[in-house]
Amino acid sequence: MTDEHDPIDQSPLPSTPDPNPNPNSNPLIHPRRVSFEHGLLPIQKLVFTDPIQTLAPIKQKLTDAASNKRVGSSAIADVLQISGDHARLVLETLGSVLHSESDPLVRAKPEEADSIGADLRDLVLFLYIQSYKKLTPRTHKDSAAVADVWPSTSAFDGYLSALSPIQENMRYMILLSYAWCFEKHALSSSSGGCIRLVRSNSRRFMPSQADDEAHQLSYLQKHLGNIISLLGEHVEGEEESLVISMESFEHLGFLVQFGDKGSDLSPLSQATPFFANSDPDMPAVPVPTSQVHDWLLQSIASALESITERISGKENGPSNTSDQDDAMSDACAAPTNKVAPSGRGTCLIEGVSKTSLVKQASNLRGRSVKVVNCHDSVIYLLAPLRYATVHGCSDTTIVLGAVGKALRVEHCERVHVITAAKRVCIANCRECVFFLGVNQRPLIVGDNHKVQVAPYNTYYSHLEEHMSEVGLESTINKWDKPLALGAVDPHDSLSHPAGVGDAQAESAACVDPDQFVNFLIPNWFSGEEIGSTKDNPFPLPDAYMAAQQRNIKNLDETRRSLRETPLEENRKKELSSALHVYFKDWLYASGNIRQLYCLQGD
Repeated sequence: MTDEHDPIDQSPLPSTPDPNPNPNSNPLIHPRRVSFEHGLLPIQKLVFTDPIQTLAPIKQKLTDAASNKRVGSSAIADVLQISGDHARLVLETLGSVLHSESDPLVRAKPEEADSIGADLRDLVLFLYIQSYKKLTPRTHKDSAAVADVWPSTSAFDGYLSALSPIQENMRYMILLSYAWCFEKHALSSSSGGCIRLVRSNSRRFMPSQADDEAHQLSYLQKHLGNIISLLGEHVEGEEESLVISMESFEHLGFLVQFGDKGSDLSPLSQATPFFANSDPDMPAVPVPTSQVHDWLLQSIASALESITERISGKENGPSNTSDQDDAMSDACAAPTNKVAPSGRGTCLIEGVSKTSLVKQASNLRGRSVKVVNCHDSVIYLLAPLRYATVHGCSDTTIVLGAVGKALRVEHCERVHVITAAKRVCIANCRECVFFLGVNQRPLIVGDNHKVQVAPYNTYYSHLEEHMSEVGLESTINKWDKPLALGAVDPHDSLSHPAGVGDAQAESAACVDPDQFVNFLIPNWFSGEEIGSTKDNPFPLPDAYMAAQQRNIKNLDETRRSLRETPLEENRKKELSSALHVYFKDWLYASGNIRQLYCLQGD
């Protein structure tokens, strides 16, 4: 069994030397993973058992309804026979995973997306991959170790929810006192104290990145002929011949990319032998789809062979090598001067247990993150991010700065997530609370139980700067408009009983305004330039603002009553001692005592 307190080795793995180095060889092809991780919707009418037979006539109908090769939400709803809400969701989801940042849908304001619409070719590719089946989650090799930490039932579950009204007032005093202590003892840097990454024996259901990538490449390999034919155009006078233009070929960048992780990505066409070095002033000659198909098949086969060799090398290597799941991710802890703009620069935070972790913009700016199998911890990722995934965590509070594309939270229990984000998807979670500043309706999918949503409840000094950097609007917050989809995910590889496919997921309830409290982020920016954010940038709804003002008023009245009550000196000491005991009990019951120890240092 792994030692729980050993730090995870997240140093970059040495690359395997190529036995036949060729400096002129093309880089390997990779699936564009965000399309498969954040671009699938559990809407049954979008899942085609035979995509090419179904999508060919649908493409023709969309073409007839398109204007300048773009399709709006009304045409999508009519052709696909889905509701207006689901058609808008298609546009929003596609916009969040598009490969081209210059596409008008990516830059569209929320109210403009319906009229701007999607490029027909991107939409067809998006609809095609709705048939994708995710890799079956692998079980942990040490099931006994998993049972030690996840899922677990806290001895204090329900402790705070059972308080009386008088205790509730006292609780608010305690929360403010705790916040003051928390801020007073805040770390001057994120590297001190006990802010550290430790390995836990938490469950490991998420497939490794290498396995996932191989699975996605195999899917593309199988369906490549159909996909290319949907982008092809008939040669005039030759109905049997299909060609693909360089412009249409670039849309395959929605599914694949060339280049190593963390490297700058050139246009997809520049990696090909048939479009590379085309004269920018002259339109490139279209290429037969068969030629494109053969070349891409060869590229995928080479990539799959490379992944197989890499996995085989790890399995035959020393047993103390670092985690295989880290093999294809950049090391968060390693210093880097260049931030990868693509999903291949993903930072993996795995196995944080019973501690606190802080990452700031200097570590994460513009990157994507995955928080996997973390337990009983507090994690602060205070940075402008592209994509974020939280998977398999329990009894943990996770603060994500500003997520410009999409956040997905799945298979979590008793987790609190605080985030400002463009869009949020919640899947298969239990007893989780989400404090959201979100520009699009939160998506609720799968088997959820007792999930709650609440308005955003915190800030840090650089928050508004980070929100502006990733394009978030503080004037738009749809936290209270969750959209529940299917309770069964048609994209998983598991079998489901007949007739359950149309069942709707359990939606999220709103947190009671009287139970809503602000969350204080300690000031970790000492010695650095302080940002301009002084308060929560998302306006609170009236009911929550009124409840907050009542709590503040009750606290002031309690303080005044304590000050003005005539007590003998020994009685004052007894009262002070009782308050300290109550505060200490709360710290232990809530688990926050560990945070104070972390903030004070070892």
